[in-house]
Amino acid sequence: MPLPRQPRTTAGATSHVWPSGGRHLWPSGATSEARAHARGHLVYAAGGVLSVHTERGTSIVPANRVAWTPAGFTHHHRAHGDTDMRIVFLAPSLARGLPDGPAVFLVSGLAREVLLALTGPRDHDDATPGYSPSARSRLLRVLVDDLHEAREQPLHLPEPRDDRLRAVARLLYESPGSNATLAELGRTVGAGSRTLSRLFRGELGMTFYEWRTQLRVQHALVLLAEGHDTVRTAHACGWANPSGFIAAFTAVVGTTPGRYRTRGSASPVTDASP
Repeated sequence: MPLPRQPRTTAGATSHVWPSGGRHLWPSGATSEARAHARGHLVYAAGGVLSVHTERGTSIVPANRVAWTPAGFTHHHRAHGDTDMRIVFLAPSLARGLPDGPAVFLVSGLAREVLLALTGPRDHDDATPGYSPSARSRLLRVLVDDLHEAREQPLHLPEPRDDRLRAVARLLYESPGSNATLAELGRTVGAGSRTLSRLFRGELGMTFYEWRTQLRVQHALVLLAEGHDTVRTAHACGWANPSGFIAAFTAVVGTTPGRYRTRGSASPVTDASP
């Protein structure tokens, strides 16, 4: 049976943890300790938005995505908005078909229901019969098979390694709404725009503008989860025109900011039971 069975509360978070996974109800702004696990794990936000930070970069996990962190990667999580975080650990035999680095996948309706079932009261409520090992194994195989068919999603922002790129990234992390050109940023960090452009493509696999758009959309997801409206979020993320922001956000996230915000506010975290 899953152990421990009792909730554990730390710094405003209520947690249920068992060998195969866990559930954490976090207030906005709560952050976990940095740690690594011997098994890879999937993280899903049934409510709110999560960010997953590793040495490879940052993944943003709204409710239509699931994040994968392989075994051995040091990571920590942060909640944006009141967040219902679900964790499922995978045995090496199941993890073999998933990427060898952190990734984010679109979560189907089927995958969502399996994730919720694997992290529901059957795991931590003594009054609710738990899944048998064979039933849990079947559910895990269904989940992994579904993820094999899912597209990897562009909500993982790779972390630069080159010192010049890291300097540019720090400037944009601090001011995601900045409209400075690559040449202007290059002059600030002491590097030419051609050199930086080549480094973005070679090291991160995307252009400077693609990387900055990913950063801005990630920041927008956080602001929307914290209750900001679309217009204010657009301006804070560097879009002078809200329609441009809506188009960019929809292209990355798959829904408009307004619909995303409505969905997020429709299912707040209220207790420790689904």
